[in-house]
This record gives sequence, C-alpha cells and structure tokens, in this order.
Amino acid sequence: MTHHLHTGGCQCGAVRFVIEGKPSQSSICHCRMCQKAFGAYYAPLISTRGASFRWTRGAPKQFPSSNHVVRGFCGNCGTPLTYEAADGIAVSAGALDDPSALPPSIQYGVEAKVPFVDHLGALPAHHTMDDIAEAPFLADIVSNQHPDHDTDTWQPVPASGGTTKEDDA
Repeated sequence: MTHHLHTGGCQCGAVRFVIEGKPSQSSICHCRMCQKAFGAYYAPLISTRGASFRWTRGAPKQFPSSNHVVRGFCGNCGTPLTYEAADGIAVSAGALDDPSALPPSIQYGVEAKVPFVDHLGALPAHHTMDDIAEAPFLADIVSNQHPDHDTDTWQPVPASGGTTKEDDA
C-alpha cells in the first residue's frame, strides 16, 4: 500500500498543513464566490475527505463567505488556504508544496466560468526570465516566500517589506 503524504502552506510560512492518505477529489470551482476568494478565474481545491488533515504550524484566519461556507486564509500574507463546508475541508491546490501531485479531475460552478478559461493553454508561453529586458529587476529578485517544504522554524517578513533569513533546515 502506498503512503500518501501531501504538505503545504501559505507563501510566508506562518501557516502549514499536512494531508495524510489519499484525498477524495481534486477540483476546479468556477463559481463567483471562489473567483473572488482566490482573486482568480477559478479556485483549484483538494478535498481532504478520506484523508487525515491537520495544521502543523499556525492556523488560518477565517471569513464566512456565505451561510454555509467559511474560507480560511493566512492572516499574515493573505494566501487563500481552505474552503470549509458541512461536507468537509478542501485546501487550495496552489498551497500544496507539490501542486502537480493532485491534478484536477472535475469542475464545479461552470455557470460562472469565464469564457476564455478553456483557451488559456493556447496563449503564447514564456519563462519568467524571458521578460528580463522589460523587467530588469528580475535579475536580482530575492523571494520572501517560504520554501516548498516543511522547516523547523519560521520567521515572518517584517511589515515594512524588508527581508529576513529563513531557516531552510
């Protein structure tokens, strides 16, 4: 039997989680509420039903987006983290350390689907550094994001926007 373990968290590292076992479903939701919650054309979500889910560092702040749904997000950096309803908790696929591990298998809320979403893959594609002439700051950019793995410690980036060193142990 294969042991399934998926870790993830927000971009600053204040909130981390683990999913043990095989999540029941990976989906994309196009409903307007998910679009707003994620600030995107759709929300990629991983249902934790059928698996064990727990917070390993911190906990999200919550916003009741409706009378049935609570959205969890990092109170420090704002990363969308959860969709919580009576049928369980789903986590943001983009918050996983390896989002490619659980590709979506179904779409919901298609009544609000933005028409051009189906054609995004046909757009011209470029690597980040291909834009260096137009965005020279990319040459020496230093990420303040938490690495895509668990760490023993976490130190927040100061509110002033300065940088701190992360213990990348």
